[in-house]
Amino acid sequence: MSTIQASPDYGMGMNPLLRHPGMVVHPPMLYLGFVGFIIPFAYAIATLIKGWNDDEWIRATRKWSLSAWLFLSIGLVLGSRWAYDVLGWGGYWGWDPVEVSALMPWLTGTAFLHSSLIQEKRGVFKHWNITLIILTFCLVIVGTFLTRSGMLSSVHAFSQSAIGPSFFVFTTFILIASLVLLGYRWSRLNTGFQIKSYFSRESFFLFNNLIFVAIFLICMVGVLFPIFSELVTGQQVTVGPPFYKKATGPLFAMLLLLMGAVPLSAWSASTGKSLGKNIWKPAIISLVFPVVTLALGTRDWGAVIALWVVFLSICVTLYDYGRSVKINSDTNQCSIWKSFWRMTSRNRRRYGAYIIHIGVALMGLGIIGIEFFQSQTQVTVKKNESIEISGYTLTYNDLKIDDTLEDRETARAEISITKGDREIGWLYPAREYYYMAQQSVTTPGLRSTLIDDLYIILVDWLPVSSEGATFKVYRNPLVIWLWIGTVVMVIGTMLALWPKHQRVKPEANL
Repeated sequence: MSTIQASPDYGMGMNPLLRHPGMVVHPPMLYLGFVGFIIPFAYAIATLIKGWNDDEWIRATRKWSLSAWLFLSIGLVLGSRWAYDVLGWGGYWGWDPVEVSALMPWLTGTAFLHSSLIQEKRGVFKHWNITLIILTFCLVIVGTFLTRSGMLSSVHAFSQSAIGPSFFVFTTFILIASLVLLGYRWSRLNTGFQIKSYFSRESFFLFNNLIFVAIFLICMVGVLFPIFSELVTGQQVTVGPPFYKKATGPLFAMLLLLMGAVPLSAWSASTGKSLGKNIWKPAIISLVFPVVTLALGTRDWGAVIALWVVFLSICVTLYDYGRSVKINSDTNQCSIWKSFWRMTSRNRRRYGAYIIHIGVALMGLGIIGIEFFQSQTQVTVKKNESIEISGYTLTYNDLKIDDTLEDRETARAEISITKGDREIGWLYPAREYYYMAQQSVTTPGLRSTLIDDLYIILVDWLPVSSEGATFKVYRNPLVIWLWIGTVVMVIGTMLALWPKHQRVKPEANL
């Protein structure tokens, strides 16, 4: 009896869209963020079950909460970078349902981090903190459910499974049980605290919470609307980016304004007059930037105001930081650098938060640049012909096609870039077609500077390269500050998390 040796066919391999370095880190970061929020949630539920009214659970979970927020933030930005590098649509965030479902727990988690600080410092906002952490944990499960259930059409929904209904039942049980327990203990969380001034730090943190919750509710409506529209009409109507941008843009601007006001506000009895006295100097400095923007020809007042809000937040934060360093330097008769190092190392939470806020403002600068000032064009050109965009000249020089690879065919264009009479570089946009997956993947040609990005996509080409190729070209001003701001934000978070050096007192001689 003879045997026939057989070898199984190769599988399709990883989805070509996921073959990006960011995808090695993006999923673990998101899920570390998701899983991390279970710690403060568990402490909050234990506090409700035991009927405690102290703030110990906030102190015990502070680093867990901040770590979870950090991982979730990194995961979201890595997803944005993947979209920017791989999807080939010239943007960083498409308000896709799966993107939004991961953003929602970040919104409520960020609100929780801010209000938990007030509970730790002042013993208030206890109802807010319990509610926010319950909501954040439930949204983590909802986000996983929406991604894995296949209910939503998304470029991010790469996997589906039958586990979706189980997630739904679990989330419903957790939400109802937690809210019932919260209602039962509600009166024990009362503090009798009353806000005395609209300009106090407590008021600003309350406004902060309200804005974050408002943005979350807008996102929730956008995510759930397609599901309910399909149930009612039989057709799934997707909510697009224009809805989110118009609804959330002003609210994010208000958050940046609050970031600028909070460092100079006082606890309890702050007044508008005292706040104005503290803020007028950095406010005047920040006006330089919109004036420069207008002088450069910008006539979009929305963009001018948005840029002013970003720079106001940065100026106020740096002003308060610098003022504190100067006072400490004068008091202790030491150098500015030594004073800076001493203050930052001794009060890592406060100044780590300052650095985080600067990072967020820089991210806002990148977002404003691409949202308000992006220019684009799509042109078919022959070999040695040029494309003009925003002062740049892009000349199509050649197209090389490589069909010798076993799993894919690659087309790679060569484009020279000049500005005025100066040649500033070459870009090589490419397009790969994977045989097994029967899928094309775009590799944009990208040139990044602190001022703008040139982003070129090879859309199509004719069989003979000299007959022509079609390119889509974007100029994305300031977008690099989105990525720089992320690095600054991570540095600030690490500083806030860094443990203080505990000095051990020498034991007495026996």
